[in-house]
Amino acid sequence: MNKLVSSHSIENKYVGELRTESIHLKSTKIIITDAPLDNNGKGEAFSPTDLVASSLCSCMTTVMGIYAKKNKFVLPKSKALITKFMSSNPRRISKIKVEVNFDSNNLSEIQKQRLVEVAKGCPVAKSLSNELVQEIIFNF
Repeated sequence: MNKLVSSHSIENKYVGELRTESIHLKSTKIIITDAPLDNNGKGEAFSPTDLVASSLCSCMTTVMGIYAKKNKFVLPKSKALITKFMSSNPRRISKIKVEVNFDSNNLSEIQKQRLVEVAKGCPVAKSLSNELVQEIIFNF
């Protein structure tokens, strides 16, 4: 049986004009979301669906870093380009493309293979609908 862990770590406020503020209670860091231009918003901040796409990449690289640390090697720094594809009827994210580019290529083939497996099994990836296409590209 899976153990469920719960904590109140985020407070979210609707502040008007299709904008929200999420406050991370421990650090007090704030993320603002705004509805996108194509959905009645101003598009002046991340949309909620942008955060989903960004979360997928952040989760992947975080678990890769954890794996590297546990296995006593350094995960190279990286930069990723994330593209979110929306569909309508119902309006939803239909595809997220993540292309991760690593700064150096000093990893063995086994390390690279294991990192890809770990990344694709990250908690966010496993939490998204099976209908959502995840196109993930790693450039080591």
